[in-house]
Amino acid sequence: MALPGLVRSPAIGKSLAVGRSLAVGIGRQLVSVGFLDMATRLAAQAFLTALPLLFAIASFSPAGIRDELRRTIRLLLGASGPALAQVDGVYAGGDQARETWGAVGVLVALVSATAFSRALQRLCERAWHLPRSGLRSVVWRWGAWLVVWVAALLFQGSVRDGFGAGPLLGVPLQLIGACLLWWWTQHLLLVGRVGWLPLLPGALLTGVGVVAFSAVSGLWLPRSLRLSVERYGPLGSVFTLLSWLILFFATVVVGIAVGYVVAHVDAVARRLGVAAAPPSG
Repeated sequence: MALPGLVRSPAIGKSLAVGRSLAVGIGRQLVSVGFLDMATRLAAQAFLTALPLLFAIASFSPAGIRDELRRTIRLLLGASGPALAQVDGVYAGGDQARETWGAVGVLVALVSATAFSRALQRLCERAWHLPRSGLRSVVWRWGAWLVVWVAALLFQGSVRDGFGAGPLLGVPLQLIGACLLWWWTQHLLLVGRVGWLPLLPGALLTGVGVVAFSAVSGLWLPRSLRLSVERYGPLGSVFTLLSWLILFFATVVVGIAVGYVVAHVDAVARRLGVAAAPPSG
């Protein structure tokens, strides 16, 4: 009968109360952010605007850059298969691809891709319960985020391989890079309205979450893409990739949104310099 006594222990009772309060706060935060809606919106914008930008960049990039982008996608989709063959065809580049896009096409793809960074900015603002920023102060930030995002994708394959050293170095590099990217992303898209330290919990949660998700999805995504293409043709890969993107951005939404709640836990808030508690309603 020691268990009831333990439950009545003041220390354990306080811990349970803190845990319940944290769980309630996380639930309310995810509802406030619009968890599923935001994940779906980010996935759709990534698929409709960001991916075409990558194809446009590949059309005009030197062979070395195209090879790095192909290497990154190969790590995600698997080393072979019909889906990868389609990607290789797109990233082959050459005069025909450049003629297909043209300078105007690349410019349109770049402007359209800012819809992706705008949706990401809206996520950060919702998570931190902030109003929309003025247009003049954020326009350049949308483009800056896209440039850094493309650069991160470009070197993702080399980072995952530890620049030739293997996973022993690659995994820590991935974690550090992902956490830094999402830390900077929040600060940039919130226009500096939140200090660096309060954004750290969200950066850590998101960075670790996306690296773990990418590792786990690498076990099933290549096979799922192969089966989808074999059964339904190219359209099958579209649905599979969209499903993957929704799950990926669900991880991002949870990381950033829960980071706000964690930053306002009393013990954490004192260390991060966060004064106010999160809203209770």
